[in-house]
Amino acid sequence: MAEEAKGLNRRRFVKAAATGVGAALVAGGRHRAAGAEATPAPRPRESRAPWVRTRQAPDIAVVGAGAFGAWTALHLQQSGAQVTLIDQYGPANSRATSGGETRGVRTGYGGRSTGPLWVRWARQAIEMWLAWDERWQDMLLPRVFFTTSDLIMRDEWTDFMEAVRINWDAMGVRYEVIDADEIRRRWPVIDVTDITVALWEQDAGVVRARRAIESVAQVFQHEGGEVKIARAAMGPASGRQLDALQLDPTESLSAGTCVFALGPWFPKAFPELMGDKVRIPIGHVAYFRTPPGDNRYSFPNLPSYNFPGVTGWPALGPDNRGFRVRTGGRGRGGGEADTDPDTSRRWLQPEELERPRAFVTQRFPGLAEAPISETRSCHYEISTSGNFFFDHHPDFDNVWFAGGGSAEGFKFGPKIGEYMAGRVLGTETDPELIEAFRLPADESDPGQ
Repeated sequence: MAEEAKGLNRRRFVKAAATGVGAALVAGGRHRAAGAEATPAPRPRESRAPWVRTRQAPDIAVVGAGAFGAWTALHLQQSGAQVTLIDQYGPANSRATSGGETRGVRTGYGGRSTGPLWVRWARQAIEMWLAWDERWQDMLLPRVFFTTSDLIMRDEWTDFMEAVRINWDAMGVRYEVIDADEIRRRWPVIDVTDITVALWEQDAGVVRARRAIESVAQVFQHEGGEVKIARAAMGPASGRQLDALQLDPTESLSAGTCVFALGPWFPKAFPELMGDKVRIPIGHVAYFRTPPGDNRYSFPNLPSYNFPGVTGWPALGPDNRGFRVRTGGRGRGGGEADTDPDTSRRWLQPEELERPRAFVTQRFPGLAEAPISETRSCHYEISTSGNFFFDHHPDFDNVWFAGGGSAEGFKFGPKIGEYMAGRVLGTETDPELIEAFRLPADESDPGQ
């Protein structure tokens, strides 16, 4: 009888998840309505061997193990579903948008229609990043979040800064408005010639991106989820229900619900549906070696920084990958080779290092002669709405899309995973958010 009841409960869950009414099956679940306080991640369960395979089909398959997919899979697994997470290269691979060394986590969003929501979610995400490090340190997972603070510097007070301050005041974000003399006093390595004013956000930070996704995947398996390395595509369907995913070369996988979190692969995987809704420019990052024995350019002695068109942060311990500088990248004019995330160039050519070198010479002159230890290039996935999208495939009731990071998505990962899991399970029902996260139109939103 116990086995029969277990099978019945599993069938009920699959049906509920597929139709979006799983709330009754997640008694005591960890999801909440939008705007409520963040719930810490659960304490580790008794250790389970990873990569355990069973003959039972998963309730939910999540395709794409980047920031959106990995966090969504984890939250679904912790809510009672049996989840398989599929990625053609594996979690935190070098081609993924979330596969780089570091990503900033800040709340400075102003002058865009998504600003208030993104500030609120970014604040909650910071709390969740901190809780993650605290909860899972018993598994000896590496620390991933570093509270660096963040400094937005300009030559004059701008409309962008005013919009940021309005949002911060409304949301209770801790910050100071400081002048150039105060910047020189606190962080003398920064050259603030022509800078007059700055916004300093105390609780902002930096995440070790690659290690974070590796850790999320590890906890997901610890919680009973399965990771498969395979390329997944839409398989056979019955009416508005997708029956199975097709995996290369001949394998298929059936699941009650499928979530595609493909990042820059959306236009390639669904060219007719997503080709005009998501563009995928490439961002450039250079890491400069800090001088031996000089910790002024390392955490915690320097904040992350934001100059017009350039962002970065100090070197993080314990391995000191370097002082990070991002200076734009390659857009639509980057050539045909940059339109395919499987084959696009991910290193910087010598001429592409001239701008970060010039910036460091101007703003951090103590690093003017510093060698560059490594470079990174990754695709952004910018939706035409300028917002995330969490929505059904228009032709299938049991297929979801999650994406539209718009060069900002990684920092929101834990919050997005929580929200997306709630959408799939039917526990996130705020109509305003559902409308905001529709699949975008083909035309760009002028208010983004």
